[in-house]
Amino acid sequence: MFTFTARLEIVGGNPFVHVPSDVLELLFERAGKDRGPIPIHGKLNGKSYRQTLVRYRGAWRLYVNMKMLHDSPRRIGETVEVAVAFDPNDRSIAPHPKLLAALEANREAKRVYDGLSGSVQKEIVRYISFLKTDESVDRNVARAIRFLLGEERFIGRDAPGGN
Repeated sequence: MFTFTARLEIVGGNPFVHVPSDVLELLFERAGKDRGPIPIHGKLNGKSYRQTLVRYRGAWRLYVNMKMLHDSPRRIGETVEVAVAFDPNDRSIAPHPKLLAALEANREAKRVYDGLSGSVQKEIVRYISFLKTDESVDRNVARAIRFLLGEERFIGRDAPGGN
């Protein structure tokens, strides 16, 4: 675990801290890469978190959400204690069986789904996976299929190639 202090800053409404270059180099070494999202875990002011380190506008940033730091948007300018380490654990979420069945039953929707970026596929899978009732799963799987067919918005996005 690597530790440092940083000033809480904000970009586009999102609080973050810059990760020092020496810490970045060690994280890159552990992750085996220096591009793309890097899964990390650690502590912020002593509270454990799991997060993803990302590069935005040329700078690597650790975005700080309200689970990590209570009322973080109102604490801009505050100095925080950060501990960070590469997280090698698999974070993938298996698609809900009803989503898989719906995709298998609709070749066109499956073709579009397979052509989506991995991040958009993940958004769909995550959204449906965290629903609580069978009714909401059924309703949202149907919405996902209509989204893939270009018939409606879903997960805050316009339908691919539609509407």
